[in-house]
Amino acid sequence: MEGNGFTRRTALRAGAAGLAASALPLVNVHGQTGGGRLALGLWDHWVPVGNDAMRKLVTEWGQKNRVDIQLDFITSVGNKNLLTIAAESQAKQGHDVLSFPTWEIHAQSELLEPMDDVMTRLSQKYGAINPIVEYLGKIDGKWRAIPAVSGSQNKPSLGRIDLLKQHGGIDVQAMYPASDSAANTAEQWNWETFLKAAEGCQKAGFAFGLPLGNFPDANDWVGSLFRSFGAELVNAKGEITANSDNVRAVLAYAQRLCQFLPNDVFSWDDASNNRALISGKSALIFNPPSAWAVAKRDAPQVAEQCWTFPAPAGAAGRFTPYLPYFWGVWGFSRNKGAAKALMEHLSERDQAQAMVAASGGYDIPPFTSMTDFDTWAKEGPPTGVVYNYPVRPHHKSQQFIAAYPAPPAIAVQMYNQGIQAKMIARVVQNKEPVDRTIAWVTRELEGFQRG
Repeated sequence: MEGNGFTRRTALRAGAAGLAASALPLVNVHGQTGGGRLALGLWDHWVPVGNDAMRKLVTEWGQKNRVDIQLDFITSVGNKNLLTIAAESQAKQGHDVLSFPTWEIHAQSELLEPMDDVMTRLSQKYGAINPIVEYLGKIDGKWRAIPAVSGSQNKPSLGRIDLLKQHGGIDVQAMYPASDSAANTAEQWNWETFLKAAEGCQKAGFAFGLPLGNFPDANDWVGSLFRSFGAELVNAKGEITANSDNVRAVLAYAQRLCQFLPNDVFSWDDASNNRALISGKSALIFNPPSAWAVAKRDAPQVAEQCWTFPAPAGAAGRFTPYLPYFWGVWGFSRNKGAAKALMEHLSERDQAQAMVAASGGYDIPPFTSMTDFDTWAKEGPPTGVVYNYPVRPHHKSQQFIAAYPAPPAIAVQMYNQGIQAKMIARVVQNKEPVDRTIAWVTRELEGFQRG
């Protein structure tokens, strides 16, 4: 449900308007002031108790370290967090620390304090880190931010147990139980099986809710689809590779799949798929547990039939859509030492576990060693509904962001323009020949190369 909807240029044009966005209600944490002052602008969590957990962790750290802390929770609704980032980067003043959405570290890298010392210690302590956060947060060999726990999310399949079994011919609990094992049938969870399930559910009146507009939820699942077919539009060297058999194959598949989706998915926004599931009209969406959490509150009969499980596999593998947040320290901060110390503290296992628990399993830590928290096994109903929300070894899946492995300066434009979803719209809605669509996207990508 979240993502970066602004290009850097658009955000910067917001200018001073963003200053007003940072003037939000704040919480003052008054400890002893021997460690100076620290101003934090952290993401306003979709799960309200997530803010409560963060406030507690920050308060305790501030009191222990004698740091007087100003804590603002800045919403991503209306892109107020992006406006705040843009305004502070122009003014060279504001918070010491901000939460940065997925692509913003590259946009602001020259103004961010290097974090190599912190990341080295954390990696030595907790081991392997997700390569996508390195792609997004490490620039010219230097870490410019710390991958955040709070706000980072996966977007795997979130489906109805009953509807998928009755109409889709698949038992998702049997395929992916709430344990570190997968049934033999999990190997068959691929895009062809997905297509058959989509057809069955659509004919029964419960079409899969897969948005295809220019919004993050659409970009993310479509990006995973392209990658699992091996369909890269731009490679890691920045070369345009759209004219390929793999790209043709994924567009041909999309034409088949769209026959079984709601006719209006090309105009859906990030709330549309959530509403489809919560209202009982859809058998499957790609989403974090937030949709299930709302259903638990508003439609418990739907929530108790929900189950989270990996995205389907394609010829090139299985890829789980992933949108990380980052914590960054401005280079103009007046208390960089305290800022970095607090960010390191929040990244450690005990604090990460507290954030995951408070968010009902929504938050995804960047370290593989932190996928063993018991929150994911205990949440319900049904118990274990989010067990398979983190990527686990038996999933044989990789976390992935749309447009990777294109150089980030190009990838962010591809993402913000929804290029892959637009390709599907052209061949499905406009009945445009595949080769003409590939020619169109090649011209677009050439423009992105020029910046």
